[in-house]
Amino acid sequence: MSDQAATEMPRYECYKKVWALKIAAIEFAEDGSAKVAPAEQGHATFGTLLGFRSKFHPVGDDLGYYVVYEDGYASWSPTKAFEDGYTRI
Repeated sequence: MSDQAATEMPRYECYKKVWALKIAAIEFAEDGSAKVAPAEQGHATFGTLLGFRSKFHPVGDDLGYYVVYEDGYASWSPTKAFEDGYTRI
């Protein structure tokens, strides 16, 4: 281990535009894909790609948001982190 003083990591501000839906319910398959039921009215249950389970880390009963970035990358975000960082446009 180094004797150097710890240096704070650089900070970043988000400016990205994403597509996202708050998750009301989620059911996982053995391959790690999921069926997601959105909390928002007017959106049907949809499936995710294989391995989505590895991105999903809920705390308590917070199912968070399913998030898709402009390049098509799909991820998960806890509710507080998402709502603190994004405003609906």
